Amino acid sequence: MAVRASREAVFDASPQAILDTLADMDALPSWSKLHRDVTVLDRHPDGRPHHVQATMRLMGVTDRELLEYHWGEDWVVWDAKDTFQQRGQHAEYNLTPEGEMTRVRFDITVDPSAPVPRFLLKRAKSIVLDTAIDRLRSRVTRNRG
Repeated sequence: MAVRASREAVFDASPQAILDTLADMDALPSWSKLHRDVTVLDRHPDGRPHHVQATMRLMGVTDRELLEYHWGEDWVVWDAKDTFQQRGQHAEYNLTPEGEMTRVRFDITVDPSAPVPRFLLKRAKSIVLDTAIDRLRSRVTRNRG
């Protein structure tokens, strides 16, 4: 059964600054407590990551994912192939300029390969959303400073 989660927040940054931070895969493990190791396998013609191998750790469970990224002027999406822990994953950031600020919406859908107790799902969602929004915002702010 697929699990969905989303969060929205306003960042004091441009969509470009946010996308640049998301595209910097080398720095991702430094601000994302979920990412242990990230390797860009190939890139789109504009230099942004296309296929990325990532080792993830969430609540004591480690998984190795092959992610396929697609980028737009105000969005990024990725999909994960099947792994030991999940049958699939789709995530996206949609960015909407609001004057000098940007509204950031993050949505993720994960199809776990085995049933997960509700209390663990609630905790996992919180960790993923905190990383996707709050830790990203901190990294974007630090990059601007």
